Amino acid sequence: MNSEKNPVTCVVADDHPAVLEAVAEFIAQAGIEIVARARDGEEALEKIEQHKPDVALVDVRMPKLGGIELARRAQRSAPDTGIVLYTGYGDRAQLTEALDAGVRGFVLKEAPMDDLLRALESVAAGGTYVDPVLAGTLAVSMSANVPHLTQRERDVLRLLADGLANEEIGKRLFISAETVRTHVRKAMEKLDADTRTQAVARALRDQLIS
Repeated sequence: MNSEKNPVTCVVADDHPAVLEAVAEFIAQAGIEIVARARDGEEALEKIEQHKPDVALVDVRMPKLGGIELARRAQRSAPDTGIVLYTGYGDRAQLTEALDAGVRGFVLKEAPMDDLLRALESVAAGGTYVDPVLAGTLAVSMSANVPHLTQRERDVLRLLADGLANEEIGKRLFISAETVRTHVRKAMEKLDADTRTQAVARALRDQLIS
């Protein structure tokens, strides 16, 4: 990509004004074109859909719409925009969920600004970037020792953990109670669990759900 002719375009979203300003200013000085800024997830999604930037830097926790759900929706409405999550911490369940949502970059907020630039440039060029500090956590979650549950299986287990019955879970996820049962059965097999409660306990222990 010729940066003189085609600067990388970027939407920056963070609900902390000072962080938003500092990050946007640093990125702009490095030659990346900030096409929009947003203070919450809904606004960020609108700006992404409107501008279709090369990359979007989004805070993982924002009002109205979190970074992971934003990534999931942007996958459908702006599939060419690479999403980079800006997070204050890296728990495995969140990272795995973000991967399933199509997030292509992960940067910790305490990381050097140069790492942030590297992440944006890598993702804008079609690659991926994982903060070195998070790489170990992700590697563990992708290892053979930890069962890989689908996004839907994790959603079902999470609602089971909240005490919901099959019918209630089905209504929440817009699927039938029978489909919920199928997801639970598959999750139990993967987790080598004899009961639903055991499946939920193991998923929590392995940080597959939080």
